[in-house]
Amino acid sequence: MQPEINQEAIARMLDQVQKPTRYTGGEMNTQLKPWDSAKLHFAFCFPDTYEVGMSHLGMKILYAAMNQQPDMLCERAFMPWVDMMDLMKQENVPLFTLESRSPLSSFDVVGFTLQYEMSYSNILAMLELGGIPLLRENRREEDPIVVAGGPCAFNPEPLADFIDAFMVGDGEEQILDLNRVIMQGREEGASRMTILKRLCAIRGVYVPALYDVQYNADGTIASMKPNCPEAPEKVLKAIIPDLDKAFYPTEIPVPYMEIIHDRIMLEIMRGCTRGCRFCQAGILYRPVRERSLEHLVELAQQLENTTGYEEISLSSLSSGDYTCLAELIRELIRRLDEKHVSISLPSLRLDSVLKDSLEATQKEKKTSLTFAPEAGTQRLRDVINKGVTEEDLMSKVSDAFHGGWSSVKLYFMMGLPTETTEDLDGIADLAKKVVDAYFAVPRGERAKGLRVVCSASVFVPKPFTPFQWEPQDTQEMVREKQSHLREKLRIKGVTFNYHESDLSYLEACFARGDRRMGQVLLRAYQKGCMLDGWTELFKYDMWREAFSELGIDPAFYAYRRREKDEIMPWDVIDCGVTKEFLWREKEKAEKAQTTKDCRKGCNGCGLQRFK
Repeated sequence: MQPEINQEAIARMLDQVQKPTRYTGGEMNTQLKPWDSAKLHFAFCFPDTYEVGMSHLGMKILYAAMNQQPDMLCERAFMPWVDMMDLMKQENVPLFTLESRSPLSSFDVVGFTLQYEMSYSNILAMLELGGIPLLRENRREEDPIVVAGGPCAFNPEPLADFIDAFMVGDGEEQILDLNRVIMQGREEGASRMTILKRLCAIRGVYVPALYDVQYNADGTIASMKPNCPEAPEKVLKAIIPDLDKAFYPTEIPVPYMEIIHDRIMLEIMRGCTRGCRFCQAGILYRPVRERSLEHLVELAQQLENTTGYEEISLSSLSSGDYTCLAELIRELIRRLDEKHVSISLPSLRLDSVLKDSLEATQKEKKTSLTFAPEAGTQRLRDVINKGVTEEDLMSKVSDAFHGGWSSVKLYFMMGLPTETTEDLDGIADLAKKVVDAYFAVPRGERAKGLRVVCSASVFVPKPFTPFQWEPQDTQEMVREKQSHLREKLRIKGVTFNYHESDLSYLEACFARGDRRMGQVLLRAYQKGCMLDGWTELFKYDMWREAFSELGIDPAFYAYRRREKDEIMPWDVIDCGVTKEFLWREKEKAEKAQTTKDCRKGCNGCGLQRFK
């Protein structure tokens, strides 16, 4: 029977909050299934606000995949903003899903997607608001099983105290298998622990309660071993080999309010062959798999018909590497020309085939083009194995300016291993050359309104990358570099954006953290830390107090160089790429030696073990 909730109280709250459409639901293409029609009820929780979560493609895929199953029901919940949160506590209304307004505690499974480390405090807030005990050891038999997936699940340890089971790898099939095991266990009246042990049989599922961690005197990990026969020594990520056979939704919820990415997102490929050494996603999503041109055109037409969106974003880690990119764009424009649908090309690499694609899209409105040189000099680009040159950038930017674009975004990182002042100066030099390329186009031929946005994020060493052993720059070093770049980038037509070093410092702590970071997370949440990704709500002083009160040094996680043979908190996960390969790449980085694109020949990363 569907649980009841105080609808009058919700109506009163919606009259008082800043953006009520965050909480109303009822969007076009949402799926409101009768509660009693399903044997398994799943609450998909995005640990950030509605407008952020509704921009996430993975949620849309899994939401539709589960609701396609006749015996499963999936509903959505998002992190409420502070105004709504306060009112919910005053009115004693638990966090509820948008579809049926059911409290989280009434679901069989509550699942979180882990896209960003600084959303972890929101997970605790949502659990508490939903009436679910924060610590997994305190949950009763009737409480929901709390699961989590997404890229951050590849280091599950900082959340090990709060999540019952993690899903690692491609989730379209994995999440259905997980639901079936839980559904069967519930029907049989099996205990919570019995169900969790059964979940271990599913590829890519990690159950932290089934592993014991021991520490050395210096704080490093001494051992991490299963404590029962059901748990494997290593958890191998789930992989879907053929994307054309993978589920992809043809109807997606269309929000009533503006969201971050308010368009059709068409995943054209998954994975990347380039091997950038800072890039975690390039490792986690291997091997590269492409959807066929015919399948993509069919999906695009169906999605346009069911949503009415006028923009399609060709989504992948590196859209320009899609084998049939120019042909795909031409065919999409031919099929959708009368509906004036524009095509956007995110994540373009500088050395990808770009000119034909730009010419094909220029019939419709022009959005800003984004390029990611990542580093200011060729030496540092070789260190990170970026595989592009200044000539690549200038050629593509010139093509764009001649093609009618006037807005360009350039993404860089500061604090990369081996970085020097010369590398920072190179960022400003590149920005100046881009401006010069714009003015090199005759006045009557170039578009008006030059805008070059240079963004420099702080490098965060991530698990499963060749730089996982490297330290992060200290906050003092980062601030000095940001100040230096601010001066250098005082160029007409150029805007400089950068991230606060405090936030990147904490991100590094959680990215490379072990189970003890869970204590810090809980203490910081109890002090009022949440919505940390929002600058106006980030309470760095409270985080510092949490570390201090627990006697845990954040520098141990962020600023410490790891030894080659150190046991990493995430070593229990097998992402498909071997640790030996990553170490070889680290050694090549120190010599500024590059590694060829995987499409030009196998580099022996370890994935061939699973073919």
